[in-house]
Amino acid sequence: MKFKFNLLLAAAALLVFSCNNKQQDAGISISPEAGTTYKSGDIVAVKAHYPAGSKPDSVVYLLDSIKIGSKKDSTALSLKTDTIALGPRIITAKVYSGGKNQDISTNIILLPSKAPEEYTFKVEKVFPHDTGSYTEGLLYQDGFLFESGGGYLDPPPGQVKDRQSSLRRVDLTTGKVLQKTMVDPKVFAEGISIVGDKIIQLTYHEKIANIYDKTSFKLLKTIPFNIGVEGWGMCFDGKKLYMDDSTNRIFFLDKDTYRQTGFIDVYDDKGAVNEINELEYIDGKIYANVWKTDTIIAIDPKTGAVLQRIDLSSLYPEGKRSPSADVLNGIAYDASTKRIFITGKKWPHLYHVSFTKK
Repeated sequence: MKFKFNLLLAAAALLVFSCNNKQQDAGISISPEAGTTYKSGDIVAVKAHYPAGSKPDSVVYLLDSIKIGSKKDSTALSLKTDTIALGPRIITAKVYSGGKNQDISTNIILLPSKAPEEYTFKVEKVFPHDTGSYTEGLLYQDGFLFESGGGYLDPPPGQVKDRQSSLRRVDLTTGKVLQKTMVDPKVFAEGISIVGDKIIQLTYHEKIANIYDKTSFKLLKTIPFNIGVEGWGMCFDGKKLYMDDSTNRIFFLDKDTYRQTGFIDVYDDKGAVNEINELEYIDGKIYANVWKTDTIIAIDPKTGAVLQRIDLSSLYPEGKRSPSADVLNGIAYDASTKRIFITGKKWPHLYHVSFTKK
């Protein structure tokens, strides 16, 4: 998926570059050069260039199709980036002359101003965890863990038969499954969130979401769900839902209609952070594990900037894992006691951890 995302970005940059080449042939160009990288907070000098001796009536500048300023001379427009969303941004200049106008475009890549702070962890307590659960979604509420386990019992063509997906209520102390409902054997369950008296469960490839009664686990309805490439992780901040889809994008969803209301793209100071997976909202930040790694990142939900990076490679080292255990995946938060819980797919333990700066 990282390859696909980078391919799309490269295609977009190539399109802008091709357009710029044609515009430069006509004697008009724009700076900065397409693909130039800036850090959030930098001032970008944006300027339309045209042949000597010609003077346009005016130049209107747009950022992602929204007007950001205009000029009636050849001076550059100063673009402040401290409030601009991270990632690729398209800058367009509309050059007006003699009752006609011509558009010229470029793009920039905006990255966070600082590298993420490096954090480590301390294990406060260890709890048992059901090794039969291929953990996809995890959360803690009302004194219990709620867990979504993935798998196909009756897989579609091209997918592996393994186990049937489920939704579980689990006793934290003993790891015992207190309540469980099985998911359609043709469906691979993913991340979950609780909103009011309902549980929302994403699915991997099926482009649907399951809505359950929180208490009885009765399946209330299955709805079409076409947001993103795939369904991966999900969390809730009390006002809106967040979900990811295997790329570096986190979508905002209305908590009642489940429709998309916005998004952020996740970047650190080096570039896009792809394959963000299980999500948890903790004290104003989105915590996410990066798939197939032992890394959890803390993300600014307003900008998409990675604020902290936590190395958990020594929590349950690969060399010491049981043959059936898979990757780290599962973050839950007990808001009342400020406890953070971490586990993985088919891990024998769930860990209460605290994070500290290195």
